[in-house]
Amino acid sequence: MKHENLTDTALGDFLYPAPAERRVWAIIGWWEKRRLPCNLIVGATGIVTMTVGSLIMGLNGDFEPLFWVRSGIFWLVAANVSYTLGPIAEIGLQKLFGRGLFPAGPLLFRAAVTTAVGVTLLPIIFIALVYVAMSLGIGP
Repeated sequence: MKHENLTDTALGDFLYPAPAERRVWAIIGWWEKRRLPCNLIVGATGIVTMTVGSLIMGLNGDFEPLFWVRSGIFWLVAANVSYTLGPIAEIGLQKLFGRGLFPAGPLLFRAAVTTAVGVTLLPIIFIALVYVAMSLGIGP
């Protein structure tokens, strides 16, 4: 049985891309090329969170669709503002350390995607804890 390296797959290509050329506009273009796929991943993760959260909240008769719509819009804006920090950080590091620094884009990108997915899933834990507490008669 042949084992593929992660870097030999579409996921590997996405998470371990070749770095941008060491020019400002090339770095910005590199990040912007990945913005839509990142948004789709975070958006899909948000749908999972909204679905699970709605199901749990619905068990208490607490389902509020408008809450999820507002939360989703807020998170999409916040995620994109945060994503914009990636090229800013990479350009800053490039200016500060010059060519002596390995390109930071791929590492920053993986950290951004991983953090965004984790933070997007985090509400499930809190919603579940509140549900358990309320089921036990603890809390409001």
